[in-house]
Amino acid sequence: MNTTKSQRLFFEAQNYIPGGVNSPVRAFKAVGGDPLFIKEAKGAYLYDEDGNEYIELINSWGPMILGHANEAIQRAVVEATGSSLSFGAPTAMEVKMAELICSMVPSVEKVRMVNSGTEATMSAIRLARGYTGKDKIIKFEGCYHGHGDSFLIAAGSGAITLGTPDSPGVTEGVARDTITLPYNNLDAVTELFENNSNEIAAIIIEPVAGNMGCVLPEEGYLQGLRSLCDKFGVVLIFDEVMTGFRLAAGGAQEVFDVKADITTMGKIIGGGMPVGAYGGKKEIMDYVSPQGPVYQAGTLSGNPIAMSAGMAMLQQLKDNSNIYGDLRNTTEYLRNGIQNNLDQLGLDYSMNHIGSMISLFFTSEKVIDFESAKNSNTQMFGKYFREMLNRGVYLAPSQFESLFVSTAITRELADRIVEANLDSLKAIH
Repeated sequence: MNTTKSQRLFFEAQNYIPGGVNSPVRAFKAVGGDPLFIKEAKGAYLYDEDGNEYIELINSWGPMILGHANEAIQRAVVEATGSSLSFGAPTAMEVKMAELICSMVPSVEKVRMVNSGTEATMSAIRLARGYTGKDKIIKFEGCYHGHGDSFLIAAGSGAITLGTPDSPGVTEGVARDTITLPYNNLDAVTELFENNSNEIAAIIIEPVAGNMGCVLPEEGYLQGLRSLCDKFGVVLIFDEVMTGFRLAAGGAQEVFDVKADITTMGKIIGGGMPVGAYGGKKEIMDYVSPQGPVYQAGTLSGNPIAMSAGMAMLQQLKDNSNIYGDLRNTTEYLRNGIQNNLDQLGLDYSMNHIGSMISLFFTSEKVIDFESAKNSNTQMFGKYFREMLNRGVYLAPSQFESLFVSTAITRELADRIVEANLDSLKAIH
């Protein structure tokens, strides 16, 4: 049997890399088959090591909002590399980048650059604990905030429960300081606050979840969290690593008109380079060293190449207000076409979308939290994924990941995706 280059690379990689991949979802375990090894990308297309072309709807899990290999970003990176790759010292570009972020996100008065979304969220909860002098944090089922110990906690059997470790290596001590509640359940948060508010340092939440699929906050939910945090003196952290600068120039906070105390960012602010940031109210951010007592540092933080790429990305988003409207229109066009296909075939489904984020769930139940997301037919999704891949459309290899639309998806490409969707659904129906 002939093997592809991707299959041979995956076989070789497993000898040297755990599971053959450097991030678990890439292994295709949730959808079956072997992962594709990507050689290059341009605009709306990926090309694998075997030369196959795919229209893609992952966009590096969100940051490639302008499509792959955007010329302005590429040019900024090339120019920056001429001055060296890293200094480990302050640069003018860091200042410009920080100023640009603060001008775009209304709740951010000061910002600290880091190197990943995980680093941003880990730093944000440490800052919240240091600022409040309290230890416990609240997170929500189905929200992913990176692989920090405090975030790898599963919910127990009750609606309000202290967490238990969900990964070997996470200690019981960390778990005791992490409380996991159901997403979109304001009553659960209210009950907890009324009985334990003197112990709670922060709530951390994805204002729009992207790691149980795309799941939106119900009306009044985020506003309710804001009111509770104000009442009980708890820091509200919005993890906008996915939604920041994607849903709007000011992120989900602009869309829902709710300001966080601390915002974590990543992905888009590097234009595809490894980068992250956390920012918020001046009085809170001034607790970060060297100004304050909460220690956080990083040799590559504010890396000049990443800052240059990020500046080129964010400046385009700020200067072109039509981008977000165009993205919404394209995503709605895709959603309508896919829904028509599903209705035509009489399949059970639920679709969530906001801005340029979209998810298809194979369940008739409305998906509003992790429990309802888990009721999806994941076996059917795996078949659907493989059929779409065979027709040249690259989706996220998991039911529980949002898709991301880029400006490179034209109406013609959207029609091709909808056509592939119909053929794929027929094949698995």
